[in-house]
Amino acid sequence: MHALIQGVILGVLTAGVYALMASGQTLIFGIMKVINLAQGAMVILAAYLSYQLHASFGLDPFLAIPITPVALFVIGVAVEVLFLRPLRQGDKAELSLLVTFAVALLLEGVISLGWKTTYRSINTSYANSSWTVFGYQITLVRLWAFLLSIGVLVALYLLLNRTRFGRAVRATVQNPESAQLLGVESRLVSALGFGLGSATAAAAGSVYGLLYAFHPGSHYDLISLLLSIVVLGGLGSIGGAVLGALIVSVSSSVVAATISPAWSAMTFFVILLGVLLVRPQGLFGSPVRGAI
Repeated sequence: MHALIQGVILGVLTAGVYALMASGQTLIFGIMKVINLAQGAMVILAAYLSYQLHASFGLDPFLAIPITPVALFVIGVAVEVLFLRPLRQGDKAELSLLVTFAVALLLEGVISLGWKTTYRSINTSYANSSWTVFGYQITLVRLWAFLLSIGVLVALYLLLNRTRFGRAVRATVQNPESAQLLGVESRLVSALGFGLGSATAAAAGSVYGLLYAFHPGSHYDLISLLLSIVVLGGLGSIGGAVLGALIVSVSSSVVAATISPAWSAMTFFVILLGVLLVRPQGLFGSPVRGAI
């Protein structure tokens, strides 16, 4: 029982970071119907930027968060304008897979050129600090990462539901043609939405290096995890991405703690297949154009 509860605690704390990564992925899909295969590479790029800021200037990874999301926001907008916008609308959903995968390979190459291919990790004075509460270990880094993720997700929710930009995004998601007739500049919304999705990846990437060692090819494992989360939760649903992240993270942690770490990697795929057999659109997905 102790191992089970410890696994649940670890899974919940880790789920916040996963949800932050996946929220950007599902936001981009909701706006553009584009599955961004470069999302994982953007997370890893942000992890390297955070690593470099810490190594060169001693900047704490949490304090680097105002910097890395801005950099990835600019990169995301550039990717949308330069590579996705020229695609023909009818073929965009299919061709965007190839384009974003090519972007992921490009980012991997840039990272390998700048930082080589060796594993890196961000080591701070509190990296191994933890609290013991009723006999259960709560890692300080994971707790702060969880609280950070919750804060960013709440800010994203407020942005999408309490601002003019958010109303434009939701209108574009629901019906892009009607949104344009009402004066919404869909091209601008798409560019800013892709940039915002990339910025959330950067916020997660800034603390990813505190939790895991990483190298330029780490994005392959990340993108499979993120796709599983957003499909499980329902493509286009941020709430679904949060719930999907919680299910994936907790189930994997519990299996690793109670059975074997060797089985944890496939746990969420089994859950994903089971859910899709019953509800093909995911937990919060919709057969029609999804809603944020």
